Amino acid sequence: MSTTDYVPAAGSITMFSTVWCGYCKRLKKMLDAEGIGYVEVDVEEVPGTAELVESINGGNRTVPTVIFPDGTAATNPSLTEVKQRLSA
Repeated sequence: MSTTDYVPAAGSITMFSTVWCGYCKRLKKMLDAEGIGYVEVDVEEVPGTAELVESINGGNRTVPTVIFPDGTAATNPSLTEVKQRLSA
């Protein structure tokens, strides 16, 4: 499993999260308010995704971790960063 398995369609993101993550909830709320599409992947429910997040974050299981349409990733990005990277 690699990040290429989770590259989203243009104009949207893939967000790795957990149900208890406050930062994830905040980002989802902001994305919803801005009309930015996303696919949420719960790292505690989807096998292999926790390890994928760890590989992106130097061994840390930090969420939200986001994958952009160009295949790049960001950890706990701001709404501004998400919007900038989607429009690039």
